[in-house]
Amino acid sequence: MDPLTDLLDGPRARGAYLLRSSLNPPWSVRIQDEAPLCLVAMVSDGAWLTHDDDSGWTRLEQGDIAILRGPDPYVIADDPATAPQIVIHPGQRCATPGGASLSEEMDLGVRNWGTAPDASTVMLVGAYQMQGAVTHRLLAALPRLVVVPGGSWDSPLLPLLGQEIDRDEPGQDVVLDRLLDLLLTAVLRVWFARPEAEAPGWYRAHGDPVVGPALRLLHDDPAHAWTVAALAGEVGVSRAALAQRFTKMLGEPPMTYLTTLRLAQAADMVRESDATLETIARRVGYGTAFALSTAFKREHGVSPQDYRAGAPA
Repeated sequence: MDPLTDLLDGPRARGAYLLRSSLNPPWSVRIQDEAPLCLVAMVSDGAWLTHDDDSGWTRLEQGDIAILRGPDPYVIADDPATAPQIVIHPGQRCATPGGASLSEEMDLGVRNWGTAPDASTVMLVGAYQMQGAVTHRLLAALPRLVVVPGGSWDSPLLPLLGQEIDRDEPGQDVVLDRLLDLLLTAVLRVWFARPEAEAPGWYRAHGDPVVGPALRLLHDDPAHAWTVAALAGEVGVSRAALAQRFTKMLGEPPMTYLTTLRLAQAADMVRESDATLETIARRVGYGTAFALSTAFKREHGVSPQDYRAGAPA
């Protein structure tokens, strides 16, 4: 298993929020729904996007896809000069800046929302609404905003999602959840491969003939009692050569990387499952729950029990 597959091979979208937004200028929407991750695909026309910290405006052209890592609020508008007229709250509650509900006024039918069904600006929006739907490791690997230009990739997933959003058939929510997962995977793969992307070291190292196979071994079986010597033997190089090359490419030695990987996987399991700490410890390579708990608190700053209860790491 390569690191990106491992990163995405976790919880899946469950009851994700998906809709087609159709808006006529001037329009501006402030998103403060606290969703952990959101995809915005520009189907027609363009838009401007900014966060609250005056980081500047980013232009989205027709065909572009943006991935936004929550929970920071942001504004998306037809023009930076347009003041927000609509605010999206947690639970996807839609209101004016003064608090008056806009849910009925902007309802355009099944998963369609906006000012007019034939509006000039059309966006497909997919939001992972629950923390457990996206792993902590994935969120940690992403910047706050990722933009993949429409001309840089070609996929049938976006048109298919656009078709399926309008359908209202049995099991449709599951179909849309899986399509959103596939689209997220496809977009991330394109973005990580772009030269200007701030891809993590493990992604850049994936193609290395020595470090790549070592990474796959660690991700395939993180619970194995790995040593640098054992890993080097599997890869077919000396212990010193592996340690030096691994550290140069990833910025940390193999065993440090393995510890971080184990504890990140443990954090996902603690937060997203009801497995006992003893079970989780065995799955990630710790002999006892106590050993895992000690390492977990050192790495994340809170105990596994507090983390499961919702305390931030």
